[in-house]
Amino acid sequence: MSEPAAYPQQQTTPVCPRHPDRVSYVRCQRCGRPVCPECQRPAAVGVQCVDCVKEQAKTVRTTRTVFGGNVTDTPGVSYAIIAICVAVFVLQTARPSVTEQILFDPGAARDQPWRFLTAAFAHATITHILFNMLALWMVGAQYLERLLGGVRYAAVYLVSALGGSVIYMLFTSPRTVPYAPPYESFWGPGTVGASGAVFGLFGALLVLNRHLGRSSAGMYATIGINAVIGFVVPGIAWQAHLGGLLTGAAVAGVIAATSSRERRRWQWPGVALVLVVLVAIAVAKYAASPAPLFG
Repeated sequence: MSEPAAYPQQQTTPVCPRHPDRVSYVRCQRCGRPVCPECQRPAAVGVQCVDCVKEQAKTVRTTRTVFGGNVTDTPGVSYAIIAICVAVFVLQTARPSVTEQILFDPGAARDQPWRFLTAAFAHATITHILFNMLALWMVGAQYLERLLGGVRYAAVYLVSALGGSVIYMLFTSPRTVPYAPPYESFWGPGTVGASGAVFGLFGALLVLNRHLGRSSAGMYATIGINAVIGFVVPGIAWQAHLGGLLTGAAVAGVIAATSSRERRRWQWPGVALVLVVLVAIAVAKYAASPAPLFG
């Protein structure tokens, strides 16, 4: 009895689909295709290929805070602000003329509007920067940035810094001195410091905690003590503190009022509206004041 001849089955060498010139006997745990070492990504069991990891990432929803921001365990924005302030202070110490170039002087800011913000990253003394950075770390890095997410937290800080400068200018008037014709107008001493922005974080904390039903008793005491110091100790721009506090509360109020999923599309237009109001106040103040001949 004859038997059919046994033909050997054709053997196919497994190769990586993304790199056909590379042999791989390791397969993706999700799609089962061969995957070379360059395309392997660690998985809970075995490895997955790059394509499967990308496809899976599309279906994973980013975790959000209660106010719509991305959840973060690392306060990167606070770290960045502290680093910038320290770097600027070192530069101020090495070159004192830098302070004159970035401080907030309403007269100079008419033609150099960046001063409304740059002053919030400069400081007068080592004690000044230490107190501000400590407050930023305790209130911002340890609480608000984690609560809001990095982008919304940065918006609160920067808009509050702007608000501190604007309200400082609102409470200040240019003085006209009959030095020699034509008269010279000036606004008095300029200001530096992150205090306005830090007070903005204080105001935001009050509003957000109230929205969440949390106590802010300690913060009320902190604000009260700083308010008294601002009026008692000379050389402190309490106007900037007030402006930052009100602005931070306003921005946080917008974020809290639009925190629901259905209203979140109005968050950034609301923040932009606060910004527009501040710009309008500054423009109106300039329009009602004589233009200085020097900053």
